[in-house]
Amino acid sequence: MTDPINLTRLPSGLTVVTERMDRVETVSFGAYVSTGTRDETAEENGVSHFLEHMAFKGTTSRSALQIAEEIENVGGHINAYTAREQTAFYVKLLKDNMDLGVDIIGDILTHSTFDPVEIERERGVILQEIGQANDTPDDVVFDHFQATAFPNQPMGRPTLGTEDLIQNMSRDTLMSYMRTHYTADNMVIAAAGNLHHEDVVERVQRHFADLPTTAQIPTPPSLYGGGEFRQEKDLDQAHVVLGFPSVGYNDPDYYATLLLSMVLGGGMSSRLFQEIREKRGLVYSVYSFNAPFIDGGLFGIYAGTGEKQCAELVPVTLEELHKIQQSVGQDEMLRARAQLKASLLMSLESTGSRCEQIARQLQLFGRIIPVSETVAHVEAVTPADICRVASRIFTQQPTLAALGPVSHVLPLNTIAEKLAA
Repeated sequence: MTDPINLTRLPSGLTVVTERMDRVETVSFGAYVSTGTRDETAEENGVSHFLEHMAFKGTTSRSALQIAEEIENVGGHINAYTAREQTAFYVKLLKDNMDLGVDIIGDILTHSTFDPVEIERERGVILQEIGQANDTPDDVVFDHFQATAFPNQPMGRPTLGTEDLIQNMSRDTLMSYMRTHYTADNMVIAAAGNLHHEDVVERVQRHFADLPTTAQIPTPPSLYGGGEFRQEKDLDQAHVVLGFPSVGYNDPDYYATLLLSMVLGGGMSSRLFQEIREKRGLVYSVYSFNAPFIDGGLFGIYAGTGEKQCAELVPVTLEELHKIQQSVGQDEMLRARAQLKASLLMSLESTGSRCEQIARQLQLFGRIIPVSETVAHVEAVTPADICRVASRIFTQQPTLAALGPVSHVLPLNTIAEKLAA
């Protein structure tokens, strides 16, 4: 029986990895570029996201309409996203149409024309997207949180860019950035589903032959700063994010931190949800999150609440941060472990999730991590580990972002003093 996961590194430096899933009728295929917002200079902030949009706006052989029609004519789905450390272009199709998917993704990444008319049209679309985000306070508060945690550096800048930068971004900037960063050695091609590895490799060799092979520019490091952003705004709710520097993917405490987030604010049975929403009725939404990067991370807690409830919200949250450093019950740990394992194993049933996972693991770790290894890491975490990691994270310099009627939210120096007490 052949190994379901296979990997080939082409002479150009391009990596091709596939996972065969015999019992499905579909294939997911994607190009995952190790480039995102943190690779941009201050002057070109937003270029990664702009490029993501422009990739679908026409090539030397297809118009924007033809790209959409060819995929949808066979019932397929094509999309892309931009993150802080990655840009991805992917397609999902029935297995018999895989060649079309490889062809189109390869075409948009090697033969995009960047037609000036399309650039102006898409510039307007992105400006609308920025405007929509700015009108969504529970989204924009996270941009302020990120900028405050990582001030004056790429990691703190918004993925969408700013209105001024997008308004003035040139065709030359887009094309130069793509030539420099969308290189064979900076990209992983992944596929998962009912496929044969050799077929995928052969198609990739044909359709990605024109990728540039110049060396990738080093990614700048992230330097946590911390601090406070506070903006009074006429809103029905106050949106508050409190966070701390956290661990990256390669940190030994990575899995313990994931379980910490589950216990603290990962579901309806979590401590924050039970104490702040169920017992006190202070919020509709409250949760915690761990956002890992290649060289660090952010641990955060978000809550949306009314103006009068702000005064109680933060002190109660700080009490929970103290408590979780002292003790975690075996039942809590087992429940969090079950949630994390279920999330992991359920994702294995999706060709799209598997495609993205194997690509990301190669980019982060240089290898595909067996599911059994990940499960073993999760099961090795103890209640004492969760307490220890909580103390490691919550005793550091905090970051606060507060937007809306937030006059009753405690100032950052008071929060820091209470955390240190």
